[in-house]
Amino acid sequence: MDDPILDCLIVGGGPAGLTAAIYLARFHLDILVVDGGKSRASWIPCTRNHAGFPDGINGEELLQRMRDQACKYGAKIESEFVTKLGRDEQTGMFTATWGSGEATARMVLLATGVSNRRPPMDEELHDDALSRGLVRYCPICDGYEVTDKKVGVIGSDSHGVAEALFLRSYTADVTLIAPDKALRLKPEDNQKLKEAGIDCVDGPAQAVAFAKDCITVDTAEGHYTFDSIYPALGSDTHTQLAEMVGAKLASDGCILCDDHQRTSVPGLYAAGDVVHGLDQIGHAMGEGGVAATSIRNDLCSKEPRWREPLQEIEEAETGS
Repeated sequence: MDDPILDCLIVGGGPAGLTAAIYLARFHLDILVVDGGKSRASWIPCTRNHAGFPDGINGEELLQRMRDQACKYGAKIESEFVTKLGRDEQTGMFTATWGSGEATARMVLLATGVSNRRPPMDEELHDDALSRGLVRYCPICDGYEVTDKKVGVIGSDSHGVAEALFLRSYTADVTLIAPDKALRLKPEDNQKLKEAGIDCVDGPAQAVAFAKDCITVDTAEGHYTFDSIYPALGSDTHTQLAEMVGAKLASDGCILCDDHQRTSVPGLYAAGDVVHGLDQIGHAMGEGGVAATSIRNDLCSKEPRWREPLQEIEEAETGS
């Protein structure tokens, strides 16, 4: 017997995807979340920007609470990595494939996010330092936590400069370090750094060790020790599935969407860090809610989902 067609398949189980799952399940739709387990939110030792948690919450705990909430209302979650997405031009149906199976859906929401480019350092050292707050990736999220501390920014060109300048409003002790060779800076960037009192150090740079409360970076100019370092090396947006079905990308490489999270492909939606916007949990959740509501309304515009009388629902469930 063929598997039933899903109302919506959600690819990605981060804040955007799971918020959409909660909404869609509570809209009484048949949905499945397929999650590869790579959400950046799971890296967060403690997020204090998320409203409602004044003492902060661990990223993995937050995701687990959201998974539990979605499943409570009927969502199904599969721990897999979707490798292929196709769309039938005649029916408009989508087919997604992963290691142990596949699913067909009327609508698809891509909440596949991005991956930060890591600094040159041992992977185990990186993960341990990340859990201790010695390596940080989001000054918007946790710049407050490095207030008046010694901070290093590993990055070059205007991106590294912008991050160093952003952090300068939290601490007077900021150093910009080139990840590979000498810093590549425009004259105006040099002037901004000078006015802000930000030191510059040429690379190559490699984080080599850390003690309980500080991390040491080896550079071309010697060893530097910081309370935290921020890699400002850019990120890679996960748009491969969108491209498989011909979705248009924005100039920044993210999936292009309208105000309702609709992509250029009918029935395909995107939310969270994979689209252009502020890479924040709260923002991703908002887009997940918008996408879910658009999906529900677009489905119902094609085929009204009238609720059956209670007696008929009970008879259908019991088979009587």
